[in-house]
Parts: sequence; structure tokens; C-alpha cells
Amino acid sequence: MLKQRVITALVLMAILLPALWADALWPFATLSLLFVAAAGWEWARLNDAPGWRAWALALGVVGGCLAVAQKLGLPVLGGASTAVAAAHGAAGHVHALGEPLVGFAVPATWWWCATAVWVLGGAWALRFGPTHWKALGMGPRGLIGLGLLVTAWLAMTEAKQHGLNYLLSIMSLVWAADIGAYFGGRTFGKRKLAPTISPGKSWEGVYAGAVSTLVLAVAWVAADRHLGVDSPSLYSHLLMGLGPVGLALAVAALTAVSVAGDLIESMIKRVAGAKDSSQLLPGHGGVLDRIDAQLPVLPVALALTTLCHG
Repeated sequence: MLKQRVITALVLMAILLPALWADALWPFATLSLLFVAAAGWEWARLNDAPGWRAWALALGVVGGCLAVAQKLGLPVLGGASTAVAAAHGAAGHVHALGEPLVGFAVPATWWWCATAVWVLGGAWALRFGPTHWKALGMGPRGLIGLGLLVTAWLAMTEAKQHGLNYLLSIMSLVWAADIGAYFGGRTFGKRKLAPTISPGKSWEGVYAGAVSTLVLAVAWVAADRHLGVDSPSLYSHLLMGLGPVGLALAVAALTAVSVAGDLIESMIKRVAGAKDSSQLLPGHGGVLDRIDAQLPVLPVALALTTLCHG
């Protein structure tokens, strides 16, 4: 199993790194689109829509992503490079109400609507649990998946358009939260977080994850100041725009929504009676298993960035 996990990780890195380092946006946009399409296929299969319906949702995710990107002017098929976007972003975050930040393409309203959906919908899902989720029916669950995946892809490409450092700083928060929660939960875990959904998670693990993400934020801000980066990180934006207390609160909020994303996918798998979302990534499960916490963190991070004016 370990050998399989390592081989899969190396193959993914060999595919992902060139797309990340490319100045043009389209290589990363295309690759990430394939990933969210696969996640759409998995989502459908977990929600009572296997076979052709799973492929239909995957194609729906692709079509929805491209249609919305074209409508909003996100240059995923060519156009401004990430370096150009970063240069515009460095000019400041002054923007009119409902308009995109300088250097961005998607209006702030989009990200705040996504944040509201994740906060309210996530609280509902975790409060009422698997039974009520299944009672929604296959159609509504498919539409929810479509909306969440399209929004996450837009957030990924928008973040990459702004700069590689900015994108990685957002995605790394999830990894830091996961690592901190794993070791903190194993060492100190006593109080169960959501025993009917994910019995292995504890409140102590959540707190350890929050500490890990705060340490990451402080370290990344220091790195921004001393290393030549292509764009300010999320944490530098938050510090400059909201101050130290605002940075800490924002990082805590992002840690919380990362946990919510993880728990919601666990709930969906529990309803489906599945251990993994699929076996598309040998040794790692499915694509949803790898990006579940990123789904809310990416749009919420962009929403919080819109608060950092000036």
C-alpha cells in the first residue's frame, strides 16, 4: 500500500508541477478541470447516480466551468499570464461594490455567496446528518455537487491567475490543518467531533489543526518578506488588510471550513456505504478524498481577500 501511495504521488507531482510553474493559466486550468470533472463523476456515483448519469455530471461540471469562466472573463483558454495578473494585484485591492478586485476576474459577490452556501449548508448538513441528506433526492444532490465543484474550480484558477504563491498559500492551509489534526488527534484526542459521521475526528484534533495553520501563516508572511515571490500570499494580504488579529481570525475561519468540507464528504460516503470516493488514485482513494477540504477553503479564502482593501 505504501509503495502504491508513493508511486501515485510521484506521478501526480510530475503532472502537476509543470502546470503550476507555467506562466500561462491554461495548463493549470485544463489539468484542474480534469480533476474536478473526475470529482463530479465520483460525486454522482456516491449519490445514487452511477453509469451514464455519473458521466453526465462530469461533463456538466466541465461545461459549467467553461461557461462561467467565459461569462466572467477568466482567461482559462488564453490571455493574461499569472505574472501580469500579479502585477495588477500589487497595485492594490481598491474596487467598486460587486466588482472584481484589481488583478482578479470574478466579482467578490460570487465568493461571498459561495461562503454563505458553505456556512449555512454545511451547518445544516452536519446538524441533520446522513438521513436528511439522502432525503434530498438524487437530483438536488447532483445540482449541489455541480455548483460546489464549478465554484471550487473557478477559485483555483482565479487564485492561480493572481499568482502561484497566492494559490499555494491557500492550498497549503488545508494540508497544515490535516497534518496538525492527525497528530493532535492521535496524541490528545478525547472528545469526538462528529461521531455519527467521522468517529476518528476529535475536537482536540481541530484545535491542533488551527494551531498548525496559524504557525503556517506566520511563517509564510516571513517568507514573503525575505524571498522573491511572484505575488503576495493569502496571509500577507490578510495581515496588510485586516491586521494581526484579523489574520488570526481569518485563518481560524478557514481551518473551520476545511473541517466542514472534510466532514461533509465523510457524511456523503457514509450514506453511500463507501470507504473512498473511488479508486482513481491508487493508494489514495478518489479525487474527492483529496480535495474535499479544498472545496470550501478556496472560495472562502478569496472572499476574505476581498476584505483587504487599499
